[in-house]
Amino acid sequence: GSTGIPKGVVISHRAIVNRLNWMQSEYQLECDDVVVQKTPVTFDVSVWELFWPLQVGARLVLAAPDGHRDPSYLAHLFRTESVTVAHFVPSMLAVFVQHPEARGLEALRQVFASGEELPVSTARGVREALPTTRMINLYGPTEAAVDVTQHEYVASDMAAVPIGRPVPGADAHV
Repeated sequence: GSTGIPKGVVISHRAIVNRLNWMQSEYQLECDDVVVQKTPVTFDVSVWELFWPLQVGARLVLAAPDGHRDPSYLAHLFRTESVTVAHFVPSMLAVFVQHPEARGLEALRQVFASGEELPVSTARGVREALPTTRMINLYGPTEAAVDVTQHEYVASDMAAVPIGRPVPGADAHV
């Protein structure tokens, strides 16, 4: 995680394997998919960005250092590399989908958001800029192998985008 001291979190290999297996079962990467790895490796999300495509034989594209902060660079990278899967923190996703170059990225079929609350306005912005792209909201602490709940945004999510239901192998208690 990015907060607290020490910076490391001990997680069993079983936890991340469960996470990767769930993602593959639910969101099915194929060998022609292209996943962009743009999250700094000091963050938990980088684990699935790196290992999910490699476990199924999909292509992994590494963004330039600090490229995750530049919507123009990302749009160009996504277009030239035919990126099909990407992750964003919601605040950067809001900036990205408002950028004119982000419109019409037809290869981009799945966008995952986590790390912050996903505002409805941002999810709607994804739908407007990228009408064929699935928008998936993920939630969870690093200690649980990145995320423990998921919800795919739908137009009826008007007041808020829910954090969703637990992924297989996880429980959520409210």
